[in-house]
Amino acid sequence: MFSHGWQRPAANISLAPKSEHQETVVPRLPRRRILVTGATGLIGSELCGQLAERGHAVIALVHRRHDILRNNGSVLHPEAYTGTPPGYGALQWAAGDIRKPSLGLEAKEAVALATAVELIVHCAAETNLSAASDLHQSVNVEGTRNVICFARTSRGPVPGLVHLSTAYVSGERSGYVAEEELDAGQRFANSYEASKATAEKLVRASGLRAAIARPSIIVGASDTGAIGRFENLYAFLRLIGAGRITLLPAIPDASLDLVPIDHVMGGLIDIIENFELAAGKIFHLVSGDPAPLAALTALDYPTGFHVPWLVCPERFDLSQLSRAERAIYHSVTSAYATYLRRNPRFVAQNLGALSGRACPRTGPEFLRRVVEYATAAGYLRPNTDRMTGSATSI
Repeated sequence: MFSHGWQRPAANISLAPKSEHQETVVPRLPRRRILVTGATGLIGSELCGQLAERGHAVIALVHRRHDILRNNGSVLHPEAYTGTPPGYGALQWAAGDIRKPSLGLEAKEAVALATAVELIVHCAAETNLSAASDLHQSVNVEGTRNVICFARTSRGPVPGLVHLSTAYVSGERSGYVAEEELDAGQRFANSYEASKATAEKLVRASGLRAAIARPSIIVGASDTGAIGRFENLYAFLRLIGAGRITLLPAIPDASLDLVPIDHVMGGLIDIIENFELAAGKIFHLVSGDPAPLAALTALDYPTGFHVPWLVCPERFDLSQLSRAERAIYHSVTSAYATYLRRNPRFVAQNLGALSGRACPRTGPEFLRRVVEYATAAGYLRPNTDRMTGSATSI
C-alpha cells in the first residue's frame, strides 16, 4: 500500500444540468509551468520540445550545454532563465546540477524557481549500466533527494513531481510485475537498477504529490525507428553487429521489453497533463509485448551483421572467448548479459485507465525498423569481412 502522501486526491467534478440546446464543450487541459531536469538527455530534450509546443511554460534545467536536441534531429535554442518564468508556449534554460543542494543554484534563486513552477519532471539520471556505483548513487539517489528538497522550498504550493524511473527496478525477476510493486525481495543486476529503486523509495516517502513513470528499454520511434541519440542498448548492439561479441549466455525464454520512444513521450505527456489524476500512481511505460531473444536473433539483418551464439548460462565459459572479447565482457557485456537471463512481463494498466493510450505494435517489423534506422545513420556498422551468422543455442 502507498503511504498517505501517495493517495490519489479526489477529483473535483461538478455535473451541472445541460440545456437542450447547449453545445458539448471539450475542456482544455490546463497549461502548466514546468521544470524539467535532465533536459538535454534523450527523454528530457524531446519532452521539453513537446511540452512547449503544447502550450506549457517550460524551464529546462541543464548541466553543461543549453542547446536541446529533439528526437527528429532538430535543435532548440532556448533563451536563458533570468528570474522571470517563460510565457506559455515558451522554453527557457537554467544552469544547475542535481547532485548539489538547491540543484546547484543560489539559495534565493532556488526558492524563487521552486515557487514559480507547478510541476517538476525529474528526468536527470545516470543510465549507463557500466558506470561506477558511486556515480549512480550521487546522480540517481542523491540527485532525487535534492530535487525533493528543492520542491519543498517553494513559498507557495509545493510543486508536484513526475519522477522518471525504470521498469527494471524489478531487478532479476521473471514473470508478471505489477505497477504498484517495488520491494519484492528481488536481486538487482547492477547499481543502476538498485539506485533507481532507492530513488523511488525516496519519492514515495517524500509526502509530495507525485507520479512515477517506469519506461522499459527505450528504442526508436514506432513508425520509423528514429531516435535522437544512440545510447546503452544500441552500444551493445553495435559491438554485437561488428562481431566483437560472439557468445552470450541466455536462458531459452529470455525477452527484452523494447518500447518505442514515442509511446514513452506520449505517456509522459498524459501523466503531466492529467497530473491531478496521476498523482499517487506508478505507470509502466512499456511495450506490453516483450521481444523474445529468439525473435531478435532471427531478424533479417544487413549483410555482414554478426549474430552471436547463445549458450545456456550454466555452460558459458569465459575461456571460450578471445582475449579481446574477454575484455569487452568484463567492461560491457557483463552489464547487459543479465537481461538475457530473465523474462519479466510488466503489467501496464494505469496509463490506459488514465488516458486510453496503448503502445503501438512492437513485432518483427518494428524491430527491423529500429535496426535499419541505426544502420542507415551509420551507427551500426556490420563487419563486411564476416559472413552473416545464424543465432544458435548451444
